[in-house]
Amino acid sequence: MKTITAQEIKRRGISAVDDDLKDGPVHVIKNNKLQYVVLDEERYSNLIREQEASYTTRLDQALTDLEKGETQSFNNPDDLLEAIDKSDQ
Repeated sequence: MKTITAQEIKRRGISAVDDDLKDGPVHVIKNNKLQYVVLDEERYSNLIREQEASYTTRLDQALTDLEKGETQSFNNPDDLLEAIDKSDQ
């Protein structure tokens, strides 16, 4: 994992992360904690596409389940959470 301090970025500007980005994401440390991740545009675009594809897949599956009548109804959130807990066991 490549890391750089926020102070170093302030001092050197974006050029401080340019070389490290060639090897993947760069994690930025601020106040002694990992605070940010800098990605190149290609990696960021890929993550967004993957997220959208995952969302679309889940939505399509939910609509298919709904059309097949393979859904459940719950009277309140507690009943839903109880069913989720049982399915995890």
